[in-house]
Amino acid sequence: MSVFGIVLFLLIAGMAFWLLLFLLGFIVPYWITLGVFEKLRPKRIFEEKED
Repeated sequence: MSVFGIVLFLLIAGMAFWLLLFLLGFIVPYWITLGVFEKLRPKRIFEEKED
């Protein structure tokens, strides 16, 4: 029964590791890039109203 616990622990730890690797490798740079493009985009002071 302790082998089952060790295998379950390694399975959950491995899934957490790959999730963190995915977050740090893809989601965080994507989020930072979107934030940078949002800051660089010029803002309109007066919005044009459509009639």
